[in-house]
Amino acid sequence: MAVERVRGWWEEYREQVPSGYLDLAELEHHAAWVKNFETVHVPGLLQTEQQVRAIFSATVPALSEEELAVRVRFRLRRQEALAEGRMGHYEAVIHEAALRIRVAGIEVARGQLLHVLDRSELPHVTVRVIPFDLDGFAGMGDPLVYAGGPVPSLDTVLMDTPHGGAFLDAQAQLCRYREVVRKLEAVSLGVIESRDFIHRLVRSM
Repeated sequence: MAVERVRGWWEEYREQVPSGYLDLAELEHHAAWVKNFETVHVPGLLQTEQQVRAIFSATVPALSEEELAVRVRFRLRRQEALAEGRMGHYEAVIHEAALRIRVAGIEVARGQLLHVLDRSELPHVTVRVIPFDLDGFAGMGDPLVYAGGPVPSLDTVLMDTPHGGAFLDAQAQLCRYREVVRKLEAVSLGVIESRDFIHRLVRSM
């Protein structure tokens, strides 16, 4: 996304967290809107502090207590813009697997689902779910962030890979991932149905 670089809050964390974390925070800051697809974990912008801590505690190699604390603070700082309405519209498409996987105990898992429901009530947040038994989901398993620019040619895609994030902005790549996002939205449940689905998961715990 070609924008004038500014010294944002994320610069406070330079040399403290991986550079890709800073790039993602800056991307979210400048984006007109963001669409996020996740299959394994609840999206970072929707995670509780307990969930964030549990995920980073499983990092290999293990983080020191100081490194862990910094990464938790950084992710929670990213969430402030969403919670306070200072970022564009955010849409999360979450596979049922990500909602069911327990990175910690049942109370953390239950609190995480309730937190997703709470955030889904914000006027600039949309949450959709892809259940296991929904027909038509195939060919897309990698997490992605699609950030909309001021014009479509300035969109940016962030793909999550085992070795870090990969930013894509070539027009052919953007065209491909626009279609991927369209298909994900098409096979996911509607907003109300998604909330009902998450409520049922909570009641089943």
